[in-house]
Amino acid sequence: MAVIKKKIWPEFFELVKAGKKNFELRLADFEVQEGDTLVLEEWDPATEKYTGRVLEKQVKYILKFNLDDFGQKGAIEDKGLYILQL
Repeated sequence: MAVIKKKIWPEFFELVKAGKKNFELRLADFEVQEGDTLVLEEWDPATEKYTGRVLEKQVKYILKFNLDDFGQKGAIEDKGLYILQL
């Protein structure tokens, strides 16, 4: 299994750490598989530096899609998307 390191901003780091946010929306510009470890490294955009805080999470499920998979690219660009945690 792979270990994948990604930046995460402080507000989202805190939500993941608290267990309130258990999903990530990421540009699909890297390879990832279920079972891989996602290492979230807190990044402060104000200082443009890592804070040193790190979380490790196992990837349990991946849903990859393109904006026009459902013929709604224009609507998505106009209104945006929600990601709902259930």
